[in-house]
Amino acid sequence: MNNTIDFDKGNGLVPVIVQDADTRRVLMLGYMNREAYEKTLETKLVTFFSRSRQCLWTKGETSGNLLHLVEVLVDCDADALLILAHPDGPVCHTGSDTCWGQSNEPDSLSFLGELQDFIDKRREEMPEGSYTTSLFRDGVKRMAQKVGEEALETVIEAVGGEDERLIYEASDMFYHLIVLLSSKHLRIEQVVQELTCRHKPGWKKSTDLR
Repeated sequence: MNNTIDFDKGNGLVPVIVQDADTRRVLMLGYMNREAYEKTLETKLVTFFSRSRQCLWTKGETSGNLLHLVEVLVDCDADALLILAHPDGPVCHTGSDTCWGQSNEPDSLSFLGELQDFIDKRREEMPEGSYTTSLFRDGVKRMAQKVGEEALETVIEAVGGEDERLIYEASDMFYHLIVLLSSKHLRIEQVVQELTCRHKPGWKKSTDLR
């Protein structure tokens, strides 16, 4: 964390944007003085300075909807903060998830990145009894074979099976594909980036890839 913050520029206060560390949804805007900032770092609970009451207040100290500190980022001018946090519940006093009335539901597609984080951790720690560990130990050829097998199962269910089974086999295929990517130190986000490029107007398939 960068502790070089210019509290003097705003007469002792800096604006603070709070963002959910998982969903990346902007939750609220508050203000901190140096004391509130230091208390936030010390307690790991996001604490603000109330301009109306002229005192410190820890978010959720009355409602129980605390904000658990994950990370503090300081902007380029050192006079504003972005705080990533885990909320215990609705953030707004109205009962809404955010102070803008938005739902703070996670993006289901972002779970693919979280899943790969978990798989990467398995690759690093290689715990006994883990199926993922066994795949890494079997090597790339076995992982690639499993992707092919699960892709075939997905095709079979798509052609003559039920939708529920299709979803099940497609999930297996995605899992094994992510394991394969992880073994090559590649990320599912790189696949998304490639698909994003292909969606742009004027994209043409490269003939240089071998």
